[in-house]
Amino acid sequence: MGRKNRLNKNFAKKKLKIEGRFARWLIAFGVRLLQLWERTLRYEIDDCAGIVGRPVTENYIAALWHNRLLIFPLILRRFFPIRHGAALISASRDGDLLTDAVHRFGFDVVRGSTSRLGTSAILQLSDVLASGGDVVITPDGPRGPAYEVGRGIIFLAQKTGAAVVPVNMEYSSCWRIKSWDRFIVPRPFAKVRVIIGLPHHVRLTSTPEEFEAERLRLQRTMMALVEMR
Repeated sequence: MGRKNRLNKNFAKKKLKIEGRFARWLIAFGVRLLQLWERTLRYEIDDCAGIVGRPVTENYIAALWHNRLLIFPLILRRFFPIRHGAALISASRDGDLLTDAVHRFGFDVVRGSTSRLGTSAILQLSDVLASGGDVVITPDGPRGPAYEVGRGIIFLAQKTGAAVVPVNMEYSSCWRIKSWDRFIVPRPFAKVRVIIGLPHHVRLTSTPEEFEAERLRLQRTMMALVEMR
C-alpha cells in the first residue's frame, strides 16, 4: 500500500510539470491576460521618494514584499518607463517560468535567492547598479517567512552603497491565495494605491549584532508602508 501511494504521488508530480512549448504558451497567455486585467484597475500614487517622472540621477534597490509582486512589472512600465534594470528571481523550476514572464515585460533577470544570495548573484546585481540600472528584490521571497527581510539585500546594499527604496501596493478589493504569504490578486476594477517610500540607506556593520540590527531596521521601514497583511 505504501509503495502504491508513493507511485501515485510521483505520477501526480510528473503530471503537474509545466515545461517546453506548453509552458511558453501558458506564460504568454498569462502575461496577455494580466495586461488586459490591468486596464480595469485605477491607480493612485504616493511618491514619497519624488522619483516618478523625474530624470534618473541615482540608481536604487527597489524592495517589495513577495505577496505584492503580481502587477509590479506593470507598475514599473506605467510609472517608471525610463528606468531599467534587473529583478532577482530564485533559481528554481518556478523561477524558470517567472523568468520567462519577466523577460516578456522587458526586464532583465538575475537568478538567486534573498536568503542565499551567492557571490555570482551579488556580483551580477552590483554590475547592474554600477552600469546605471535599478535592482528589484522581494526580500522575503521565494519561500518566506512572509514579511521577513532576508540577509541578501543587506549584503547588496552594503557592498554597493545603493539606497533601498521600499515599495508597497494596497488594494481596495482583492483575492488572497492560500500560499505561504497569502499572495494578493487585485479584483477587476479595484483601486491600487502605489506607495513609494523614502530611500533607506543601509549602514555598514562590523559585527553580527550590528548586521541584524540593520536587517530589522529595513524590515521595520518596509512594514511601515503596509496596511493589509
